[in-house]
Amino acid sequence: MRTDYHVHMAETGNLSIDYLRTYIEKAKQEGIEELGISEHAYFFQETSDILSNPWVENRRTLEFKQYQQMFDAANDAGLPIKMGIEMDYMPGKEAEMQQFIEAHPFDYVIGSVHWIDEWGIDLAIFREEYEKRDLHNVYQEYFDRVVTLAESGLFDFVGHIDVIKVFGYRPDDKEFLQEQYERAAQALAKTNTCIEISTAGLRKPVGELYPDPDLLKACKEKGVGIVLCSDAHKPDHIGYSYDEAIKLARTAGYDEVHVFTKREARTEPII
Repeated sequence: MRTDYHVHMAETGNLSIDYLRTYIEKAKQEGIEELGISEHAYFFQETSDILSNPWVENRRTLEFKQYQQMFDAANDAGLPIKMGIEMDYMPGKEAEMQQFIEAHPFDYVIGSVHWIDEWGIDLAIFREEYEKRDLHNVYQEYFDRVVTLAESGLFDFVGHIDVIKVFGYRPDDKEFLQEQYERAAQALAKTNTCIEISTAGLRKPVGELYPDPDLLKACKEKGVGIVLCSDAHKPDHIGYSYDEAIKLARTAGYDEVHVFTKREARTEPII
């Protein structure tokens, strides 16, 4: 089975059924059998107590009922779509995140690390920050958050688990990197939290899939499940370079993916 659960629509300001149909049609063309929309939670007014900074507030333009109405209309129209959300994991805000998650009938919830305090680590406007910091400290802080994200047990899978490499910055110390990978994988395994193999990195400056093959191997060795995703921000991105994602999965030893319905997981063979 091919899945794509990491798909966004709201950046266009369009949550209409007609626009949703263009996503569904592209998924069919790519042979994707399970498609989910997982909008960034920061778009919604209801998440202001979880994450708030000038960059986010400039984009907080929706109420959740607008999102829910799209899925309700899709269900009435018989359109096959899963309702997800991508939440910025913010340490210390676990109670607020749990309250938001449990208030809505999601099929799955993605947890992602995009912020280290006030630093948006994958935003181009903050790219120069990598030049000012010690990369060992950066990676240590980032994976600290990945570990506590996993330990929270709030999420079904982690989005682009090593997005910290997005601009190509990483320590040369292979042993140090492997330590970060191992502790992340161990934390994920303890809470049955999956990761995504995401093709989005191929469209970014780093020019490679998420996760790194060594990180994916560590996850496989500890029994962490996977989901195939594109992190699509427009229909053309859906299913992007999926053959490479499947090759990476098989090289690491995976032969099945996780799929989600109403926060319940099952596995299906990779096709």
